[in-house]
Amino acid sequence: MATVAVMVEQIGNTASRGNARGFELVMDRPEAKGGTNEGMMGGETLLTGLGGCLMSNLLAAAKARNCSLKNARVDIEGDIADAPSRFSSIRMSVSAECSPSEMLDNLVLIAERGCIAANTLKPAVELSIRVV
Repeated sequence: MATVAVMVEQIGNTASRGNARGFELVMDRPEAKGGTNEGMMGGETLLTGLGGCLMSNLLAAAKARNCSLKNARVDIEGDIADAPSRFSSIRMSVSAECSPSEMLDNLVLIAERGCIAANTLKPAVELSIRVV
């Protein structure tokens, strides 16, 4: 079994820095929540990671099938529930210029099936992905 490792360290009173394979991401809370607004909140980072994972798989699926993708985009919304605070549902919308155009739906399905983040979250949250 493969393992993915990241490290998160404190860099301020409310901020932290994540590191994976030498790539860094700063996370913080907005000032309205007592932070210094130096980066995304953890929940935003989770949604960004989900979108990045889906996008990576989408681009790989297109390349493997000799499809051209341009202006690919994933828009993500997460509904927050309380007690405990969590995402109760996440909606993802995928858009792209695809050639051949009839392949986009299939490429998104392939990407969804290969997305580690989506596969991890699906048992815990209502997750939907649609092509727009």
